[in-house]
Amino acid sequence: MLARVVNRTRRAKDLDAVAVATTIESQDDAIADLCQSRGWPFTRGSERDLLDRYHAAAIVHRADAVIRITSDCPLIDPGIVDRVVDAFRHGSCDYASNTLEPRTYPRGLDVEVIAFSALERAWREDTNPEWREHVTPYLYRHPERFRLQSVRNDQDLSHHRWTVDTPEDYEFVRRVYDYFGHDRFAWTEVLTVLDEHPEWLEINRHIPQKSVR
Repeated sequence: MLARVVNRTRRAKDLDAVAVATTIESQDDAIADLCQSRGWPFTRGSERDLLDRYHAAAIVHRADAVIRITSDCPLIDPGIVDRVVDAFRHGSCDYASNTLEPRTYPRGLDVEVIAFSALERAWREDTNPEWREHVTPYLYRHPERFRLQSVRNDQDLSHHRWTVDTPEDYEFVRRVYDYFGHDRFAWTEVLTVLDEHPEWLEINRHIPQKSVR
């Protein structure tokens, strides 16, 4: 699943590099081995403090901005990545995302773009361990401190659940991949398939989305 995320993200046109930021824990040695075998840049850091992990990775890769893609999103779409990056570049903002409320994209197509200066400020100032575990809450919950840019779809499709947290989520995504037989499909093609197979939406419709207090 991680390979799907990396390969699809790498097709975005406006990224200088795609890197994996994993943990220093022994159970994630397999991830480091995968990155080495495939020639992917990677860094390792805290298991719980993901804000620190992202900040350290940004320093290692000398990033002016960081695009956050989570590894549980194997349907991530490079076109949406480019759209959010474009909004960041032209929006004179510190943070651009398609996840700001009201959400309009399916869960699992989440893209966040953060200026390094904003990431570093959050790294210095955020004292909430739960927020730090989710990297960006300090930014989007302080609109008085950071310039935020929301990227929205013309149609509200936020009821779709395309992220993978449970076996039901995995089953849904597996059906999508089995249908296409490759990983170069666009998110709009997935919508067309779901019009043909609306019963697939019932596989994980009951799964509640995790929230950050």
